[in-house]
Amino acid sequence: MREQKEHSATRTKSYDETRSLFAPTVDPKARNESAVLVGVGLNRDTQESVERSLDELADLADTAGAIVVDRVMQRRSRIVGATYIGKGKLEELRELVEEKEIRLVIFDNDLSPAQGKNLETRLKTKVIDRSELILDIFATHAQTDTAKLQVELAQLEYAMPRLTKLWDHLSRLGGGIGTRGPGETQLEVDRRKVRDRIGRLKKELERFETSRMVQRKARRKHTTASLVGYTNAGKSTLLNAIAGSRVYVADELFATLDTTSRVVELDKDYDIIVSDTVGFIRKLPHKLIESFRATLSEVQESDFLIHVVDASNDDAEQQIETVKKVLEELGVQEKPVILVLNKADRAPDAFQQNYLLNKFGPGLVASAKTGQGLDELLGEMRTQAIMGSRVVDLCFPVKESGRVSTVHREGEVLAEKYGSEVILMRARLPHVWAERFAKLGFVADGDVDYGDAEDATDKANASPEE
Repeated sequence: MREQKEHSATRTKSYDETRSLFAPTVDPKARNESAVLVGVGLNRDTQESVERSLDELADLADTAGAIVVDRVMQRRSRIVGATYIGKGKLEELRELVEEKEIRLVIFDNDLSPAQGKNLETRLKTKVIDRSELILDIFATHAQTDTAKLQVELAQLEYAMPRLTKLWDHLSRLGGGIGTRGPGETQLEVDRRKVRDRIGRLKKELERFETSRMVQRKARRKHTTASLVGYTNAGKSTLLNAIAGSRVYVADELFATLDTTSRVVELDKDYDIIVSDTVGFIRKLPHKLIESFRATLSEVQESDFLIHVVDASNDDAEQQIETVKKVLEELGVQEKPVILVLNKADRAPDAFQQNYLLNKFGPGLVASAKTGQGLDELLGEMRTQAIMGSRVVDLCFPVKESGRVSTVHREGEVLAEKYGSEVILMRARLPHVWAERFAKLGFVADGDVDYGDAEDATDKANASPEE
């Protein structure tokens, strides 16, 4: 316990030391930072798509605590290298900032470090882009140590090439014991600090991932599913409805960052572990996906996915496409998916529901709030549990050798080893048979060494609860 406290104190000190170099993007408590949104539509972008993206940016700004007082849009054939928007629009924006005393300008597109610096110089106010805003929201909502580390890593990797904009003490020179070399600028010192912190964060996250791997091995006894979907689609509410649990729910973007898992009892013969995961969004920063791989690995390890869609959202079709792209990036696009058009109580438009089901289905219509369609969903989950398959390690005492033929008949045997007391088998089995063997206590916990069948004797004799 003492070691844990010391480790925590060391981590907090290092975290504060690095974070002190940053100023928060938005003060979520004050909720009075006036903001202007800026959107640029290129030739391939429709006016409607630009406006919808700005609507979403407004929701993000509100979640972060800003008050959006105006928005500016421009259509261009290409962006301006130095300032992203053209001279005329930049002057219009500068006058707006001055007239309404705007404290924050938020671009809906990613800005290069040079663009951000140039814009702040011209506008004389704080300028951020969509990625920085999302990172700020993630930092506010992170609760567990893992989530905090992942967000900090993403923030630092995002900030690394932007230090010349963030630091206001770049011109100082000097040396110091253990902090800088001869003639090293403050900027170089800060860059080195950030690089060192990034390295430590990655090592800490590797330790968390090792712990998660142990947990996932213990779950081999169960069928697993992950709730995926666009942010604020109602995933947490749906998990509460089908599992009877109390997962934090809020009507805001990115209310859930930390993976939460619950056991869902389908009937007396089947139960599965369902995990709630971080929501996706358009233009999700790539660094954020990379940093959250430890959390999103739950999606990769799941036997099937439950794609939750806010059917009441006019942009539901585009949101589905966005989620599918992120799933492709994670390499899980081939996993079985149950499509759930949620919030049916808010979406009486049957035409849109049928359109989405015809294009992206099969799926079902449901409402986590009223309970509509939940029995159908549980039925679909049971079907997946029965029809799907997964790889399990089995450990039979010799007296149960008759079950070996069942494994060969019902599944695909990947490895097999006979010992004097136990028989080890690694096999791909239908979920229904994996569940049966798990309930009988024949699914081994942890890794099994097929080089020595005797090592698994204790696992074979352990009770299912162990």
